[in-house]
Amino acid sequence: MDKKYMERAIALAKKGTGYTAPNPLVGAVIVKDGNIIGEGFHEKCGTPHAERNALADCIARGNDPRGAAIYVTLTPCCHYGKTPPCTEAIIESGIAHVIIGSRDPNPQVLDKSIGILENAGIKVTKDVLREACDALNPVFFHYITEHTPYVVMKYAMTMDGKIATYAGNSKWITGETARVQVHRDRHRYTAIMAGIGTILADDPMLTTRLPEGGGKNPIRIICDTNLRTPLTAKVVTTTKEAPTIIATAVSAQQRHAPYLEKGCEVLVIPKDLNGSIDLVRLMALLGEREIDSILLEGGGALNWSALTAGIVRKVQAYIAPKIFGGRSALSPVSGSGVEFPKDAVKLSTPKVIAMGEDLLIESEVLPCSQASSKNLERSPQ
Repeated sequence: MDKKYMERAIALAKKGTGYTAPNPLVGAVIVKDGNIIGEGFHEKCGTPHAERNALADCIARGNDPRGAAIYVTLTPCCHYGKTPPCTEAIIESGIAHVIIGSRDPNPQVLDKSIGILENAGIKVTKDVLREACDALNPVFFHYITEHTPYVVMKYAMTMDGKIATYAGNSKWITGETARVQVHRDRHRYTAIMAGIGTILADDPMLTTRLPEGGGKNPIRIICDTNLRTPLTAKVVTTTKEAPTIIATAVSAQQRHAPYLEKGCEVLVIPKDLNGSIDLVRLMALLGEREIDSILLEGGGALNWSALTAGIVRKVQAYIAPKIFGGRSALSPVSGSGVEFPKDAVKLSTPKVIAMGEDLLIESEVLPCSQASSKNLERSPQ
């Protein structure tokens, strides 16, 4: 029965997708005498956590949680933050058994919560459906330990590896199903990042457009070393719809003024050894702002720079059953490339998902690969 109730907690946790950052997705289910008597999930950062919402639901239903079991997808917190500790609420409620899926790597939690609960006489069962629970929160696990955004590099290409025709036309490579999934990911992640090349070529909005409406717009981050973003660009003229941060190496305040007047934020980032903005430094600054995740929708130059800077954690490649051909047609990753196959950026065994007529291939970037790639030449942004 543990599997059944934890699966329900996982389903509840997913309801918070896009709204809890930089907090994790968490679901909780309270069970007594084989019946669910309360359930909840973390709905939004700054609001009660899943355990407290489940307890509130239990009481609202007129149920008594004393002696019950609570299934939680992540270790209950034991520290004061924007909300009080959940271990406190669990102990006060009289719950007798806590079943945990994932272990929280937050140094303020770790296994401290388990000790607190056990010392209060509460039975604790750990690691129930841990793999499935862990899959809810790769962003949180990375951010809470590294304090930098979890970066997902996404691109769409043809079966011959082209992201545009030789004439530069790219709409549309993939079908409707794949394009909707991209907008779901824009809602899911906190920010979206593109380079000046993409802005000049396509003038994108970089906002979320879901077929059912709603959704959260990501913070738009434009990597623009020499501050060439047109004042007429959609990312500049639509700041009331979604925030825009322009990351540039240009420090002259008079150059910033027109963008500031239109509601953009200008973030001055030093150049790296290749003369582009230092993406490692940019990630550190964004992490300080609690930007926990980025969907990278860059062109080939920015994608290569991000890979060689070691900031990419996951790659999403949408592949369409089309062939563009063309010697000069663009590829998803450009830059100087590697000289030998052994120097390639290495990825984990891919996960392949059917997306209508297209395929989505997802792989994690292997840590050792990121480290070795930092010495490679980057492309300008």
